[in-house]
Amino acid sequence: MCGLCGAFANADHWSQGGDVALAMPAAERMRQAAAANRVLAARGLKLSVWADRFVLRGATGRSVVVDHLGALWPAADSLGVRFDPLDAAVILRLEDERA
Repeated sequence: MCGLCGAFANADHWSQGGDVALAMPAAERMRQAAAANRVLAARGLKLSVWADRFVLRGATGRSVVVDHLGALWPAADSLGVRFDPLDAAVILRLEDERA
């Protein structure tokens, strides 16, 4: 599906913070993208905000529209990047950044 067609459906997910009928504030979406990017950077991926959604871009320039954070890891897989966000090395790197 092209990005435009995908723009007309917005699936309900707990990461959106409640009632989907109420728009998630843009600042919250940007905060979520920034947090996800700290994890995704290890594999050359970048998440950006686009309207009420996210766009995940790979190192080659391919991109996938992501409705919510629950769809993030399958989207990374679709870009050919197998990624485990609970990998011990990823967690250690994030903890080191925080210190």
